[in-house]
Amino acid sequence: MKELTLSDFTAAAAKIKPETRAFIDGEFVPARSGKTFATINPATGKELAQVAECDADDVDVAVCAARRAFESGVWSAMPPKARKKILLRFADLMERDSEELALLEVLDNGKPISDARSVDVPDSIETLRWHAEAIDKIYDQISPTSADVVSMIVREPIGVVGAVLPWNFPIFVAMWKFAPALAGGNSIVIKPAEQTSLTAIKLAALAAEAGVPNGVFNVVTGFGETAGQAIGRHMDVDCVSFTGSGEVGRYFLRYAAESNIKRVVLELGGKSPAIVLDDVSDLQAVANQIATGILFCQGENCSAGSRLIVQSGIKDRLLDTLAKTFKTWTVGNPLEPTTRVGAMIEEAHMNRVLSYIDAGREGGARILVGGRRTLTDTGGFFVEPTIFDGVRNDMRIAREEIFGPVLSVIEVADADEAVRVANDTNYGLASSLYTDNLHLAHKVARAIKAGTVSVNCFSEGDMGVPFGGYKQSGFGGRDKGIAAHDQYLQTKAIWMQLR
Repeated sequence: MKELTLSDFTAAAAKIKPETRAFIDGEFVPARSGKTFATINPATGKELAQVAECDADDVDVAVCAARRAFESGVWSAMPPKARKKILLRFADLMERDSEELALLEVLDNGKPISDARSVDVPDSIETLRWHAEAIDKIYDQISPTSADVVSMIVREPIGVVGAVLPWNFPIFVAMWKFAPALAGGNSIVIKPAEQTSLTAIKLAALAAEAGVPNGVFNVVTGFGETAGQAIGRHMDVDCVSFTGSGEVGRYFLRYAAESNIKRVVLELGGKSPAIVLDDVSDLQAVANQIATGILFCQGENCSAGSRLIVQSGIKDRLLDTLAKTFKTWTVGNPLEPTTRVGAMIEEAHMNRVLSYIDAGREGGARILVGGRRTLTDTGGFFVEPTIFDGVRNDMRIAREEIFGPVLSVIEVADADEAVRVANDTNYGLASSLYTDNLHLAHKVARAIKAGTVSVNCFSEGDMGVPFGGYKQSGFGGRDKGIAAHDQYLQTKAIWMQLR
């Protein structure tokens, strides 16, 4: 990857003129109402562009186009190898335009350019290729019967899929949803978060250029209360996949119950524990992983390791190392290649994170590092990486998802108490465990109630590993891996009597 400087990225960003209209039935179109809304650069607080404000009318047009395309068979009945070829071409086009995609993510979201270029965009391309390659490798089944019967178990596309996206990983989570959905032969209507619409719109252009037929790939931009709800309630949407807060996830369950009982797949929040036992020998390696777990993407990550549950015997030494490590995570201009922590997504969210920091202080926890807004002269929404010590697991900062660079440290006596504290939460998305004891690693990993347990690292695994949560962190399916295809397919039994 070419080494570029702040001035290079700033100049390239200034040249981008993003498309801001919705994409419906193969065309870029304004909202039917003519309304637009501002998308803001979180690093400056300034307007980037005016984006089409779609509502229920636009969603209905998009869903009708998606249904028409699906029923025509132009994509759903296309031979698997042909769909695969088009999706691989789509991935190639993303690679061609990867620098523009990375810049759009940074400008719209506020994350560091180094993350967008090295993680978000390349991993999204890999995700699309992974699911494209799976198209002609997922087999149906024949069940055992008597000789005069053929019993087939086949899987068919579910139909029209609505994908409602979060703002923290706009391109990455979009790919988690539409790549397996398209691979299975479905049509899709994407509603990006209103804060981060630009990469989804760009992806629509690339899908069309790759040869995805009209009506198969649609993007409606707008607000959750209008466009998002319209997707959730639409009688001709067969499945909705949503990533976001538990509060909004509950709405989609309600919308499904009150409409056509559509399939609902939810990937919701987390309050992920990072357990450190006192047998670990390399404290710096552990500190590096813990810092990554809570500071990557500014802590705006549903699987962020926001609760550090540490055994008493090692706590003081670990916190000393961790405090020094946090200070190496530079907060700054997201277009600066050395920046490691960018801007909060918007002012309201920054204020929410700061209110949790205030609540931690008021609750009796002690700030070791950070705890303030920073870089106010930029006009952007920046918060210092923050460590709270002396946290009890019943405090708000230990119970509620902060979604920012704030780590709560909880001291425990032993591994059994660590597991009890780790599981004492409404969430169960991800977790991590640090120990040099192989026996404890297996025992504790089995005992933690979470969809992902990473041992001696902070990781969600690669594209072949399913991702989703226990308890209030997930519902209805898994993103990533072959399991992701299941939620966008119907299972049909065909029982054939022979004569």
